Formats: sequence, structure tokens, C-alpha cells
Amino acid sequence: MFLVCGEILFDFFVEPTHGSFPRQAAFKAIAGGSPFNVAVGLSRLGIEAALLTGISTDFLGKQLRQVLEEEGVSTRYLAPVDAATTLSLISLDEQGIPHYSFYGQSGADRQLFPSHIPALDKGVRGIHVGSYSLVVSPAADTLYGLVASAPQDLLITLDPNIRLNVEPDLEKWRKQIGAFAQHAHIVKVSEEDLTLLYPDEDAATVACGWLRDRCQLVLLTRGEQGVSVFTRGLGNWSHPGRPVIPIDTVGAGDTFQAALITFLVEQGLDSPASLALLERSHIDAMLAFATEAAALTCLRRGPDLPRRHELSQSNNKLQPVTP
Repeated sequence: MFLVCGEILFDFFVEPTHGSFPRQAAFKAIAGGSPFNVAVGLSRLGIEAALLTGISTDFLGKQLRQVLEEEGVSTRYLAPVDAATTLSLISLDEQGIPHYSFYGQSGADRQLFPSHIPALDKGVRGIHVGSYSLVVSPAADTLYGLVASAPQDLLITLDPNIRLNVEPDLEKWRKQIGAFAQHAHIVKVSEEDLTLLYPDEDAATVACGWLRDRCQLVLLTRGEQGVSVFTRGLGNWSHPGRPVIPIDTVGAGDTFQAALITFLVEQGLDSPASLALLERSHIDAMLAFATEAAALTCLRRGPDLPRRHELSQSNNKLQPVTP
């Protein structure tokens, strides 16, 4: 099982209008949040997943719990909180790029305390953290405590997924991401986020800093331009993208993250020890799988992540890693 940690909320998509601004605005509400999407994406790809987050006891919170149950995501690690469900308003530009506004400074997904975290099941093989739960209190401190004290054999993945309209202080993002990266074995970051974080540094320099600790692999996603790969022992290279004409890009990064984890689990490589022994062929195959999955999400409206049978790549075993 992979334990995904972070926010859960409702995304309210602004329905397109014609002409001048109307007195009424139409919305379509969809369960969301980056970690929520990753957990659902894992489940749809056939990987057992659970979500660790504060979840509201209000009407929307009950709906979110029901969605998780219907998607096959374990709700054991949900922490019921008497606070409102966070809401996000999303509008899409002409290229299908989403723009977010968040409402939930005291939202339930932020109200995660150390007392909410039970002992981890023996079946938990990895932890994923990311997005604004890295910088909002008390959730950020709770999740940092979790990854810092995690058993050494658990694979930890990190996707910063920066949301400046939740926390505008870039220095806080840098500090928190740096702290979490010290405990992560894989860091996946978008080019947009890396540019926001370190506008005056090149990607290789930033990646090299993250690779000094536990991290074995840094993946810089660049949309249709592909992925820049930075490793501790295999060097750096670029993996090609898959050009598509997107309907929108909502959930594409979360799909990519879920597919990365899925590949490692399917290949029996979901441990820090195995990750350290990966060859370039393993990494390229993993990125091809994740790129295909993300491209499929871009061809759909909203965060409609793919299921395993929709992906063409075989899950046949590659050559095993050897010491």
C-alpha cells in the first residue's frame, strides 16, 4: 500500500460564459486536491492506496469520503475534523491551463495533528507527500514528523506542486520543500514550480542539492518537452514528451506521479534499496509509462485519471536490478 498525504477538497470549475459577465456564475464541483488525485490515480491503476488527511464532518466532507470509498482508496487514515471543507475555484485559459483560487484558511485538510496519525500498517510500502500541505500548519509539521520518522525501508516521494495563492511566501516554500526533500527518495517537480522556487539557478544545480541526501532521482517535468532526469550515479539526460492537443491539463501532474509509483510497484522496485540500483532502461521505461498516462488525462475534461487497462504499455517485468 502507498500512503498519500495531503489535502482533499472540492474543485469548483467555472463554467464558460459568452459575452459580458453575467449576474449569475455557473460551476461544476469535482472532488480534488493534488494528493487526493494521486491516491485515486493509484487505485485506478491497480495499486492499493490510502489517503492521510484531515477531512470535514460537513456535507461536502461526507461526499469526499464516499468518493474515496467508491474509488477503492482506503479511508483508514482519514482524520475527521469539525471544520469546513476547503474549496478551490478553477478557471481555464485558452490553452486549458488551470488558474486556482482557494477558500479554506481554516479548512479541515489543514487541521491534521500528530495525534491523528495511527501506527502505520505493515503493508505500507511507501509515502507520498506534496502540494500546499507542505506549508500550512499544523498539517505541514505533522507530515514532516511522519516522513522524518518513517522506517528506512519505506519509499518516500515528493511533488512540491506550489500554490502561491495558498501561501505566497516563496521563502517558506523553499524552506519546507528543502526539509521534506532531505527525506525523499524521488522528487518530481514541474518546470514552472522550479522556476518559481529558484529563478536564478539552473535545474541541474537545484537537483544536485536535493541529491545530496537520500534522494536518488529528481524528475523535472516540462510538458510536451518531456522530462529532464537527474540521478546520483547515472548522470543526467532528457526523456521525450508526447505532444497532444490538450482539452486541459488539470490532474496531468498528479497522473504522472501516480504512474511513476505504479511502475515501481509493478516492477517490484518500490523500495529505497531497489531504487538505488535502477539502470537507465528502468527509468526510461518508467517515464514512458508515466508520460502516456499523463497525456491521456490531458485529452479529458478535468482530473479524469486513467485506469490500468487504458494504458498500452505492458507490465511485463524488465531485467531485474542486480547489486
